[in-house]
Amino acid sequence: MSDLLSALEKKIKKFSVEITLDGEDDARDALVSINAGAGGTDSQDWAEMLFRMYTRWMDKKGYKFQIIDYQPGDEAGIKGATIRVAGENCYGFMKVESGVHRLVRISPYNASGKRHTSFASVFVYPEIKDEIKIDIDESDLRIDVYRASGAGGQHVNKTSSAVRITHLPTGVVVQCQQESSQHRNKEIAFKVLKSRLYQLEKKKQDKKMQTLHDGKDDIAWGSQIRSYVLHPYRMVKDHRTDFEMGDVDRVLNGDLDPFIEGVLLS
Repeated sequence: MSDLLSALEKKIKKFSVEITLDGEDDARDALVSINAGAGGTDSQDWAEMLFRMYTRWMDKKGYKFQIIDYQPGDEAGIKGATIRVAGENCYGFMKVESGVHRLVRISPYNASGKRHTSFASVFVYPEIKDEIKIDIDESDLRIDVYRASGAGGQHVNKTSSAVRITHLPTGVVVQCQQESSQHRNKEIAFKVLKSRLYQLEKKKQDKKMQTLHDGKDDIAWGSQIRSYVLHPYRMVKDHRTDFEMGDVDRVLNGDLDPFIEGVLLS
């Protein structure tokens, strides 16, 4: 009987979560941008830990993902990365991860062994397909090509195949370096640019759609959505719902559903 009740509770919770995913863009695929904050090597290492956490979560969900951009850190970790994620209600689930993530631990990069706080930001955008018309004037673009720096395990092209596109009117910058073809990198970067510009336009038209894009200016260091504490105790806490989990390793290995579902159901 207890097993039956447990199975029933899981089905009810799954249904409760699914009915919250009724937003205009919730069914879309997602573009996830992870960036290290101030704090040098520690923050860059933390950004890479988040990158690993999210890709493991994507694997668990059965989502397909592609690394669009990967910028290695100066000594360790990453300065930033962008991931394209595809799957059922992908954006609907991932949109709640947008914000500042805070890590507290003993720094492995500090010889004195002091406790250190690192920050990294996560921004999630819905991927806009070709049926959404975003007019982009070629004269408003600056396109730069450069040599790919490469990510672990990724093919590194020795020629200048990486592409960076700057949309001059808005200052939006996107880049892609993961494909060996400059043409393919430009195509992917242009698609990301369209998605970013769509977000800016949507925000102007409907200020109430805060779940789509709260804006970087609204998310300051210190106003984190979640804290991951490894010292002096071990705990992950979501500051929006006050949900806590003591098994930090489990969370960092991709067990994010309790946090995501908690926000969606709050």
